[in-house]
Amino acid sequence: MIRVNVVSPGPVITPGYNSARLNDEQIDQIGAQAAAAAPLGRVGTTDGIAKAALFLASDDGSYVNGAERFVDVGVAQI
Repeated sequence: MIRVNVVSPGPVITPGYNSARLNDEQIDQIGAQAAAAAPLGRVGTTDGIAKAALFLASDDGSYVNGAERFVDVGVAQI
């Protein structure tokens, strides 16, 4: 059997913003705006996204199939 699940991440500030030639102030402003729009009042982390993906890939998530997991600090709920 093949299990297929999807992780849908929300706003996460990553090192990729530095590649876009944004300065620290601009990156902080983007993060603050994203956090203000999120029900949990913060942006996600790469670690949080990775933990969700690892759960779905692990034996602990073996009963989950055909699911979309939103790891988005509640953004999809608004």
